[in-house]
Amino acid sequence: MAQSTDRLKDKIQLKDFKLNTLLDITQAINNRVSAETLLELYTSVLSGTLGVGRLLLYTNEMSEGLVWQCILTHGVDGDASEIVSEGFFNADKGVTVNLTGLTRAHFDIVIPVLHDELPIAYLLVGDLDGEKGGISPAIKHMKFIQTVTNLVMVAIRNQRLMEQSVEQARIKKELDLAAEMQIMLVPKNLPNNSVMSVHGVYKPHREVGGDYYDFFSVDENLSAFCIADVSGKGLSAAFLMSNFQAYLRAIIKYRFSGLAEIVKELNKRVLESANGEKYITFFLALYDQRSGMLHYVNCGHNPPILVEKSGKSHLLSEGTIGLGMFDELPSVTTGTLMAERPSLLVFFTDGLVEQENDNLEAYGSERLEVFLLKNKDTPTEELPQKILDDLDVFRGSTPLMDDTALVCCRFLG
Repeated sequence: MAQSTDRLKDKIQLKDFKLNTLLDITQAINNRVSAETLLELYTSVLSGTLGVGRLLLYTNEMSEGLVWQCILTHGVDGDASEIVSEGFFNADKGVTVNLTGLTRAHFDIVIPVLHDELPIAYLLVGDLDGEKGGISPAIKHMKFIQTVTNLVMVAIRNQRLMEQSVEQARIKKELDLAAEMQIMLVPKNLPNNSVMSVHGVYKPHREVGGDYYDFFSVDENLSAFCIADVSGKGLSAAFLMSNFQAYLRAIIKYRFSGLAEIVKELNKRVLESANGEKYITFFLALYDQRSGMLHYVNCGHNPPILVEKSGKSHLLSEGTIGLGMFDELPSVTTGTLMAERPSLLVFFTDGLVEQENDNLEAYGSERLEVFLLKNKDTPTEELPQKILDDLDVFRGSTPLMDDTALVCCRFLG
């Protein structure tokens, strides 16, 4: 009779323990404790109270793809390796997991954790107490272990999804801000008069980059125009380009000392702003309306194309390397040529010429040059869109790979 009463008390105590455990875990989840804290509580329940000797808990919720990573180890030495094949967990016999330490631990039971009928985790149990005799606690409390494991893993999964949602919202806000900044950098009013006709277009990619072009007057006879592309994407690229634009205008307006000196100053500025983490390809040209001379420097940018009325074309490649790559530019050369009137200058970012088609072929500068020679008499205001239309036909079903900035400038008088 006494033994029966004791057993009844033990059952009641165990039942109370299980209910209290579920309440404690639920409360911890509601309090939004970290995944690490939740796993510590979970481990103490299985090992400290139920007497489960060895545990490994695998999930693919913490990684991309179908790689299963171990997020909990108990009762073993070393770090469990990743598991690529899910079939590993479906072995008929006990499994052995390779560890980076000296121990290889044998596990007798694999418990799948399902959510919406799909496995989100696997619990491997090696029961030291069961090996010593008696009923294994893993077998005795199997249903409860499954319930607790499922509760914990679903909570961790939901935490992960919430973190991803918050991160995605942050990224979207950052990209929206970067897009606004980039639109502000693109000039709204370009010259269209008896001296020159300039028309540009900027076609953003879904990942905001650092493409930028600009046009401004230095004095009544000298005009400056440029195009640039920052390595990288997002808000940092947009901030760097915004800073670059402001500094460029200030140098030309207040400290003009020739193209070579300008790019040397800009190189120092980019290094200071980007800390060596980004660089800028850049093309800058100065047009003297009186003489028709065009002076330019190309800093690692895709060479603009100058098409003369006669049908002769030039690639404007004289210059140096990209800005921000080295503390000092190794050498700087500048180009000078006569911009015959009417001649056409087209400058662009790599989103145009590096765009691939369905056969993985790039649009390329040569194709663009041929297109411009065939269409050199097209009105300047129509030419940018006509180029983009040709690009769309070329790329077919291949999505756009990058931002595209494109400017067409015709020198008239």
